[in-house]
Amino acid sequence: MTARFTDKSIIVTGAASGIGRAAATLFAAEGGKVICADWSEAAEDTAQAIRDAGGTATAIKIDAGKEEDVVRTVALAVETFGGLDIMFANAGISGGMANIFDTDVSLITEVLRVNLIGPYLAVKHAAPEIAKHGGGAIVLTASVAGIRSGAGSPAYSASKAGVINLAMTSAQQLSGSNIRVNAICPGLTETGMTKPTFDYAREAGKMEKVGRLNPLRRAAQPEELAKVALFLASDDASYVNGQALAVDGGLSSSHPVTRQEYGKTAV
Repeated sequence: MTARFTDKSIIVTGAASGIGRAAATLFAAEGGKVICADWSEAAEDTAQAIRDAGGTATAIKIDAGKEEDVVRTVALAVETFGGLDIMFANAGISGGMANIFDTDVSLITEVLRVNLIGPYLAVKHAAPEIAKHGGGAIVLTASVAGIRSGAGSPAYSASKAGVINLAMTSAQQLSGSNIRVNAICPGLTETGMTKPTFDYAREAGKMEKVGRLNPLRRAAQPEELAKVALFLASDDASYVNGQALAVDGGLSSSHPVTRQEYGKTAV
């Protein structure tokens, strides 16, 4: 494996599980020095697993939507690793599946606080330190739910649509800094957030139906999303900036249709 992140200082939020944990592990495996940030104390488990594998990692408990916690996380990276090169703002919450009329304003406020204000704060406070280090990359986790309706609740979808625009706006406002900002838009992925869905499908013997609406006919594993985040954070994506990349098995490539089966005639 090519070590694309040797001695790079990296922050991963939402690192206790799912895409964040997979990304932190992969960053470290390629030589990165990782701050594993999460509200859950399981972030320390991620950091310990990295250290056990010979990598470098430090855990910190934070609320990703709280400014003082984001400031504290960036400061930890600078103090511990001598600067900051990469920020992967991945932390998020689902907010349930209630429709517009059954969703309390307090729930929408909380979803936006974590899912949108969190990445905004990550850009705001990480970018100056990354610039001091000569530039680098910021990757945000959005969602296919932010591209169009049908993949999440109104609150979650609106928050992720905001993240997509935040990536574009931030890339423009960081012009000349040598900092690239991009977003990944996961489709259905087996993480802590989606665990109830997968647990139900397994218990009911219906796993073949999970992810069936995309052309690959399956859900993703966290590592599949993490690898794309690493690509966007690496020099391999040196000319990719202000983009939102759907990683969804092809789900968002089509409007709802009666799909023709491979090798069969459409009906």
